[in-house]
Amino acid sequence: MSDIFTATGTKIFIGPSVTNATDSASEFAALSWTEIGLVESIGEFGDQASMVTGAVIGDGRMRKAKGARDAGELAISVFHAGDDVGQQALEAAEATYSNYAFKVVLPNRLTVSGTDEIRYFRGLVASKRLNVGGNDNLVKDTYNVAVNSPIVVVAATAGA
Repeated sequence: MSDIFTATGTKIFIGPSVTNATDSASEFAALSWTEIGLVESIGEFGDQASMVTGAVIGDGRMRKAKGARDAGELAISVFHAGDDVGQQALEAAEATYSNYAFKVVLPNRLTVSGTDEIRYFRGLVASKRLNVGGNDNLVKDTYNVAVNSPIVVVAATAGA
């Protein structure tokens, strides 16, 4: 039975603008990555099929089938830091119409000498929003990334 783990230690990185042909773990691993700093949370992402339905008049029942898959939009919430190069890269990406590479590293290595699980994908930085809040709030930015590719998973390892 596998151990559960917390999000503490999870990291997210932004890479360069990429084409739709970037879709393998080796292609993603070869890219240059910039860590996004002061991340408070990373929202959910992953495939979900749309439902295609049709009613059969003979028995009055709906028939359902899976349609196109959508990996969703994830929200990246960060504490506002204008000097963070990862946040600057997100800002620059939001100003374009290009897909960027993303890498999420989960802290779940199987042993001390192992490697953590990695999830790679392409996405559009679709929005950036500032949340000032009230007196006792930390100022935050939220970036929404529209995932435009399958999620490529590199499993955690136990190492040597």
